[in-house]
Amino acid sequence: MSTTATSPLPGPGGPGSRQSGSDDALATSAKPVTWKTPVLLSVLGLIAFVFFGLMGPQQTASFGISTSGDFFQLPALQVQAFLAGLVLSVIMLGLAGYAIYLKTKDRAAPSWLPILFIVLFVAAFLIWVVGGARTPSISLAGLIAGSVTLAVPLVFGSLSGVLCERVGVVNIAIEGQLLGGAFTAAMVATMTGNPFIGLVAAAVAGAVVSMVLAVFSIKYLVNQIIVGVVLNVLVSGVTGFLFSTVMQANKAQFNTPDRLPIIDIPVLSSIPIIGPILFRQSLVGYLMYVAVIVVWVGLFKTRWGLRVRAVGEHPQAADTMGIKVNATRFWNVTLGGAIAGIGGSFFTLVAIDSFTKEISGGRGFIALAALIFGRWNPIGAFFAALLFGFADNLQSIVTIIGTPVPSQFMSMLPYLVTVLAVAGLVGRSRPPAASGIPYVKG
Repeated sequence: MSTTATSPLPGPGGPGSRQSGSDDALATSAKPVTWKTPVLLSVLGLIAFVFFGLMGPQQTASFGISTSGDFFQLPALQVQAFLAGLVLSVIMLGLAGYAIYLKTKDRAAPSWLPILFIVLFVAAFLIWVVGGARTPSISLAGLIAGSVTLAVPLVFGSLSGVLCERVGVVNIAIEGQLLGGAFTAAMVATMTGNPFIGLVAAAVAGAVVSMVLAVFSIKYLVNQIIVGVVLNVLVSGVTGFLFSTVMQANKAQFNTPDRLPIIDIPVLSSIPIIGPILFRQSLVGYLMYVAVIVVWVGLFKTRWGLRVRAVGEHPQAADTMGIKVNATRFWNVTLGGAIAGIGGSFFTLVAIDSFTKEISGGRGFIALAALIFGRWNPIGAFFAALLFGFADNLQSIVTIIGTPVPSQFMSMLPYLVTVLAVAGLVGRSRPPAASGIPYVKG
């Protein structure tokens, strides 16, 4: 079956060895510049100006930087909420105006512009929320550390999506892979009394779910989206049934796993802010950082990665060069499932010490949004997942400090961020050209 992919043939030192960022830039330059980003930035800038600026609270927001266990103490950051909101919103309007100016010149906004806009908007929103609370004080260190923790399964899920889509397979089944990994980790860790064995079992469970996706979508050419949706429903039904009939009937034997210990690296873990994030994590947390680095290096700095990207961009050309297209797709999808399964183990071996129905809570779909937001790049997906984790953690913390913002709005905040991300807040995102397209040799 022919495809519409147009990427160059892979070869040592050839244009196929370039990273996808340059490919995206070339693809974007061939398209007319749209009004989507300037209009979206303008609307958000006006919202920020009205609510965070003109209607901003008059209190001083306090942001704690250090914790009691830090190696050295830093004073809390004091910010006058009204003035800070006004200044930041004016800067955002300036950025939106610059994006409009570039559109009138038929030039696309540079990638740093929407990223800077997002950072300023998040800062203004945080100052507005904390400044209007009954207790206008929050631990910034705790907020960031908690955000990273909540982002762990999202990062693993988005990495699974990157590995699958880079090879041409759309992985809608991330939710099922996370859920399968969480269930298997809880049961195996409880039965063996060893959470590390449960972690390995979670990877196997995620790989099994992915192998089903691979067999039906690659070998039997079933629509990848349909297979992914069916797998999510299937895994949800199976784990829910086993939870009700097996786990609840004998929780002590099947659903009381030991947690993975928090590994605290001396001295380094006491550095303010970055210490708890980088050097006070569970094994799954450390594996997250390793996975991001390994997947990025593998995709963009190795011969294997060049072959993978060639298969995802132009499978016919890759086949001509002697690459086994469907075999490469099969093993990449399986590897992606194993990574997502490890992410699922976070729910039952780190976050809490038992499995419950639908414990993944739709985070597989948010991981898909992080994948798109990160432009199918492991590092981009990592930072996008951190943004969603930040939104998720923020809605919990602001409820505690007594913000006037309705709790219903804060609960939907992670999903609102997801919608804005998928809508293209950072500009046009181009997936691999052969993503979702089955390949038939001949």
